[in-house]
Amino acid sequence: MFTRQLYVKTLIISFAAALFFPAHVVIAAEESNRQIPMEDVQRFSNAIGQIKKYYVKPTEDSELFDNAIRGMLSGLDPHSSYLNEEDFKELQTATNGEFGGLGIEVTMEEGVVKVITPLLDTPAYKAGIKSGDYIIKLGSQSVQGMELKDAVNLMRGKVGSSIDLTILRKGENKPLMFTIEREQILIKSVKSNLIDKKYGYVRLAQFQALTAKDMQQAIEQMKKEAGGKLHGLVLDLRNNPGGLLDSAIQVSDAFIHNDKKNKEELIVYTEGRIPGSKFTAIANPGDILNNAPIVVLINNGSASASEIVAGALQDNKRAIILGTKSFGKGSVQTVLPLDSKRAIKLTTALYFTPSGTSIQAKGIMPDILVEEVTIAKSDDKLKFSGFSEADLGGHIENGNKENKSDKPVGEQSSSEKPNLLHDDYQLYAAMTVLKGLAIAQR
Repeated sequence: MFTRQLYVKTLIISFAAALFFPAHVVIAAEESNRQIPMEDVQRFSNAIGQIKKYYVKPTEDSELFDNAIRGMLSGLDPHSSYLNEEDFKELQTATNGEFGGLGIEVTMEEGVVKVITPLLDTPAYKAGIKSGDYIIKLGSQSVQGMELKDAVNLMRGKVGSSIDLTILRKGENKPLMFTIEREQILIKSVKSNLIDKKYGYVRLAQFQALTAKDMQQAIEQMKKEAGGKLHGLVLDLRNNPGGLLDSAIQVSDAFIHNDKKNKEELIVYTEGRIPGSKFTAIANPGDILNNAPIVVLINNGSASASEIVAGALQDNKRAIILGTKSFGKGSVQTVLPLDSKRAIKLTTALYFTPSGTSIQAKGIMPDILVEEVTIAKSDDKLKFSGFSEADLGGHIENGNKENKSDKPVGEQSSSEKPNLLHDDYQLYAAMTVLKGLAIAQR
């Protein structure tokens, strides 16, 4: 099992823990030792000279070099970036899973800020910010041409203060305005509950260092409440922006059994140029659910590590994937120090699912496509479902006692909360599929 923790997220309002590779690991690659052509060095030197001589105001050499490094990295891909001293401190602060702000995972696309996902139960999530939204203004400031880190800093602020967001959303013919109050963001990565006294539901908000352990404890607790075993599990990865690669591997491994007799059960593998970027994760023996069926929920806000889990369970035919196509963030970022205070976050590898499919810019396609829709509630008095023999006056009783198990698959009693059909149609569909799989497995 691969145990090295890699930084697998874009530059976001939240930061995750990362491993800082020593510089000699990178230098080991032959191409990094090639000399830079002298004419390129001269052109770069001339540009600095012209700026220092003719720019409208004096500039420090350190500022010019910082900007040069930042420009080199931003020109590579949206996820490679320069970490100055302040960014380094933020990176370390975020390892506690606690930070202030709105709770939005963002990236830069075509000069504007694109929402990857609002984190569960954060101010942005509660306000109605959605995956795929484009933030075009922060307060009165346009984000066009703004650096991502500057946009992130504007969204941060004193707890209790508010900020206005102007958003473009697909399907809307005019910009949407949101006023969101900043909060201290505390990310609880695992939420769970038992449905119908025998089916488990686990929602993973992020992949943190203890996510796999917390998930397994939640499942064991639900198994006890269900009388010793679960008949199935819904694993909800919607709006999960990712996190630690180790955590994604451990979560996948909890459900994938490798009997070590036939072919090895892969979880994920990566391919890159530096020695530490190539690895393969193999499942271990054991399945916490003892082969009970699993339905995994994903949407466009499911990215990075959550796509690894969905891809591993799908390719190993361990789960049915339901929902909408995931985000498609299939690249690995590694933090590489430049000195004691600064570093670069560089894309060093790509993820591949066990079948050899790259996640990058493609995402995970669900086995069952179910859009996020809202089913309006209707007045039960007006609902008509047809007549049956039992509705006829004077019908003959069958002599059997009412059996609660005769309730159709997917139907809920009035006492069950929430009403999934109306409150969460995708989860309702997942539970319907899960119950069908459980029945077929009897």
